[in-house]
Amino acid sequence: MLSKMSNVYAFFCFIILAFGSFAFASENELQMYEIKKGDFSVKVTNYGARIVSVVLPDKNGKLDDVVLGYDTIKEYKNDTCYFGAIVGRVANRIAGAKFTLNGTLYKLDANENTTMLHGGKKGFSQVAWKVKKHDKYGRSPSITLTYRSVDGEEGFPGEVLVSVTYTLLKPYKLSVKMKAKALNKATPINLAQHTYWNLGGHNSGNILSDELQIFASKITPVDTKLIPTGKFESVTNTPYDFLDSHIIKGLIKELPNGSRGFDINYVVDGHQGRKMKPIAIVYNKKSGRIMKLTSNAPGVQLYTGNYVDNVKGKGGFVYQPHAALCLETQGFPDSVNHANFPSQIVNPGEVYEHNMLFTFTCFKKDMFLE
Repeated sequence: MLSKMSNVYAFFCFIILAFGSFAFASENELQMYEIKKGDFSVKVTNYGARIVSVVLPDKNGKLDDVVLGYDTIKEYKNDTCYFGAIVGRVANRIAGAKFTLNGTLYKLDANENTTMLHGGKKGFSQVAWKVKKHDKYGRSPSITLTYRSVDGEEGFPGEVLVSVTYTLLKPYKLSVKMKAKALNKATPINLAQHTYWNLGGHNSGNILSDELQIFASKITPVDTKLIPTGKFESVTNTPYDFLDSHIIKGLIKELPNGSRGFDINYVVDGHQGRKMKPIAIVYNKKSGRIMKLTSNAPGVQLYTGNYVDNVKGKGGFVYQPHAALCLETQGFPDSVNHANFPSQIVNPGEVYEHNMLFTFTCFKKDMFLE
């Protein structure tokens, strides 16, 4: 009996050390926070643990904010685009807003007709996160935010402790580390970081002339409701082939009639457990900015802002379709209903880890600046 109590005590000590205090943050604690390293800065709000801005120089040294968003927290509360948010408990779509785990059927919060999208009507993107640590400057400026998801939230089983840490690394690198721990029941966990990127500047127009490369030979094709069929398809000789760098608008034109743009999950080549792998490279010729993304996730959702339509954003600028692109590293959509997909189930005591690293460079005098 004493041995069992010692194990329980040790378990909760681990939780406190790994995730810190998980008392709920209140609405009146919602704020904007900044981390800054020279001319590289990122702003975050604890409403949805969202990235609000990423400011860095172009090839001429001009500073621009390269992510879409709003000026105030009040505007984020009315957001329907998931600008900059951490989405979960399960990112992307779950067919019929239901799944079966260990013989129990769980009915979830459907928020896209009969489908659950990005965790439900609230999910993790529309709640107050608690700021555990904030180092605005320092050697590696960072901010860590935490959230406690209760048993039954949006229909999911079990209690989950979640954290995300944003860190600025030298030179011009943004690290995103997401962690989650299932406490008392097995549950699916699949977090995603939903920032909209426009390397020309958030108010520079669309991303159709950007060049994109994705290190993925296959996609998980979807039906008319954007639910995976369960199959895998090669990108070869299709509009989804970004294995070599392509201008985005060229391949969008080749998509089937009725497609507004890309909204598809890619299967990352060579994925191995928690090992970081190259995901994608984006290049904006006008600014000279390049963004390289690596992650330990098995998939990445390419979304070209197809439904961003007349959205009034920062500085009053109105965002239109294709105003930015999202590269949401993730587990595969609807994995809970496809046994052949990598499992997203996290058992009690296990730790889910999802890491991303954004590396920004630019051309100046025919040289890469790093």
